[in-house]
Amino acid sequence: MADKPLTGLRVLDMSRILAGPWTGQMLADLGAEVIKIERPGVGDEGRTFGPVFLKDRDGRDTRESCMYLSANRNKKSITVDLAKPEGQRVVRELAAQSDVVLENYRVGTLAKYGLDYASLSALNPKLVYCSITGFGQTGPYRDRPGYDAIFQAIGGLMSVTGEADDKPGGGPMKVGPSIIDVVTALFASVAVVSALYNRDANGGRGQHIDMALLDSGIAVLTHAAMHYLVSGEAPRRRGTEGNGGMPTGMYRCADGQIMISVGNNEQFARLCAALHLPPLEQDPRFDSNAGRVANRFDLVAILEAAFAQWPIADIVAALDIAGVPAGPVNTLPQVFADPQVQARGMQIEVEHPLSGLLKLVANPIRFSETKLDTYVAPPLLGQHTEEVLAGLLGMSAADIGRLRDARVV
Repeated sequence: MADKPLTGLRVLDMSRILAGPWTGQMLADLGAEVIKIERPGVGDEGRTFGPVFLKDRDGRDTRESCMYLSANRNKKSITVDLAKPEGQRVVRELAAQSDVVLENYRVGTLAKYGLDYASLSALNPKLVYCSITGFGQTGPYRDRPGYDAIFQAIGGLMSVTGEADDKPGGGPMKVGPSIIDVVTALFASVAVVSALYNRDANGGRGQHIDMALLDSGIAVLTHAAMHYLVSGEAPRRRGTEGNGGMPTGMYRCADGQIMISVGNNEQFARLCAALHLPPLEQDPRFDSNAGRVANRFDLVAILEAAFAQWPIADIVAALDIAGVPAGPVNTLPQVFADPQVQARGMQIEVEHPLSGLLKLVANPIRFSETKLDTYVAPPLLGQHTEEVLAGLLGMSAADIGRLRDARVV
């Protein structure tokens, strides 16, 4: 089998919780050797973000949280105390042999330890150094802390998510998962790979990447942001309504919910036929998308009554035959039981030293030649300390023992 795309690259992952670790996991999935640097005895704060925690073979909680497990597979974990000079020396020696450093400390923190971009790039000019912070390295908010939900609020995502104020339960709504963290990680992954290409194709120097969760949260608004920039009007919250074709939204069936998205008049006519409705596309109120938008409350009332008569499986099948985009609103057990999801291999299993088999979500990238089909469980805290210090830095068992005695590692 061909190597993975990033085989041969080495990444020092000094990040914690989600956005940074998820970036490191993406690079690890793609074949990079990712060495995760954690605090001795404590580790990545994401390990404590529970419940839920992984259970061991006897059914007892471990210290491995679902947050940690979601973002750290295919890595090696070593423990190093960055506040101690000996720990700083270890990181500098590793950075001198690495291609990438990931970090998400507050602005200026690592400079105090001589582990910032300026210090490490002086040792290794080829180093690509990616800093992930809430507000970025510049600007009046640069020193503020923050988590995903804060950036969903400040960046405007919450303002366009949820039901309108005049509906039951209306008001700004946070997206369920930590979506800004994940989007930032995707942008950061692209940035790192681009900087590596630029280094190798255009002169051999690395560079500093400044990623901000706030910036990424604004970028992900895409057409909602353009709605405002073009019109000067803030887009309204639509609940499950779409942003273009009408009808688009969630409807309750006899035994579940369905999401539909109708993009043109032909699909609308086929929707009406599948629901055994009169040809509403001939009604002057509904014979164009603009008309359906203007008269959406009348249309929604008709569709709600119609969908309520149907079992979810029957109407999904009918709309599939009719060529109308639709799907059930699945719970996560239903997601992973879905035959399409299973056919795509989106759930994988790996061997974990504490729990035995551990289920994970697969990487969604599919290459024709370089298969991403091998995964290693997220490491235990410090699992690879001896391996890395001996293998990369040539330390003896006595050297490592002295560092342990001094609580450096």
